[in-house]
Amino acid sequence: MRTTASKQLKIYSQIFWTFCRIGPSTFGGGYAMIPGIEREVVEKHGWMREEEMSDLVSIAGSAPGGVGVNLAAFIGYRLAGVMGAILAVAGIALPTFFIVFALSLGYSMFQDHPKIEAALKGIQGGVIALIIIAAYKMAKTALFDKTTAAVGISTVVMLIMTPIHPIYLIAIGLVIGLVAVQVKKHLGMQVYTEQRESKQQEPELIYPEYYI
Repeated sequence: MRTTASKQLKIYSQIFWTFCRIGPSTFGGGYAMIPGIEREVVEKHGWMREEEMSDLVSIAGSAPGGVGVNLAAFIGYRLAGVMGAILAVAGIALPTFFIVFALSLGYSMFQDHPKIEAALKGIQGGVIALIIIAAYKMAKTALFDKTTAAVGISTVVMLIMTPIHPIYLIAIGLVIGLVAVQVKKHLGMQVYTEQRESKQQEPELIYPEYYI
């Protein structure tokens, strides 16, 4: 009983401090947080597979709200239920809130300072790089056949060339995916929902009893 409670407290503290480090160290928020979250959750702690992480990113991006906070909530719940989700969101949001609050107090005094403007320009370039890395890692697991590649390319073109709202593109992609699967089944074709070469062994989970 005492051992179980200590393990529970340990996973709670690891979830909170992991996301507590991610929030303040990531500029750009949202999709710029994904490489940091993936590095901690997949590579460092081995809490889940890269393919599963990609699925959660897709869900977090399509749900209302910020993708970084949504992803933290999903991962926290996946690891330790409702309390895990609460601690993950608190960890990723609270430090950032206090930092932004402090910066907002002094921004009006320094916003026209040449060095501050130069620093912000550099940060913008770094944020773009982080978003590109996140997109590349998602594409490796999400674009695995001609159908998904065509949907991905078409979506990018439509976002650039038309004023259509992203929520409609998400809905259209959902319909296309369902229809494509049914058509392939009807034609007797093999249906894949992930990379064929990604049949990897599940990583050793540190706290398997807390996984939902």
